[in-house]
Amino acid sequence: MGRLMDTLRNHERVYQVLKAARTPLSAYALLAALRGQGITAPLTVYRALERLVLEGRVHCLESLKAYVVCRHPSEHAGGSAVFAICRDCGVAEELVQPAAFARLREAGERHGFATDEASIELRGYCAACRERADAHV
Repeated sequence: MGRLMDTLRNHERVYQVLKAARTPLSAYALLAALRGQGITAPLTVYRALERLVLEGRVHCLESLKAYVVCRHPSEHAGGSAVFAICRDCGVAEELVQPAAFARLREAGERHGFATDEASIELRGYCAACRERADAHV
């Protein structure tokens, strides 16, 4: 029972660090942030992330190989998520777009493909960074 409690505690620690983060974090950035809490093995972080992703509490941003907390857990269509990722400050905003995923799923079905999850990552500049850039011009 003690090992299970340690595992669950580690998952929650990883989740809390991600929840407090302003930008997506890699597994190694999480490990560095958690060293002071007794987590020293990369495998511990990876296992926690795997579990949190399976639970739908965390998303993996594939292009960044980094993780973010799910901000809209009840609004996802079958594991689908859209992120707007700022090239300047690194903020990744989760966007709820069920209609877009429905259209993509239908397109896949027309080609005989059964989609069970999807992730779209938009790259550009957030409003705050665009505003700062405009102020310097």
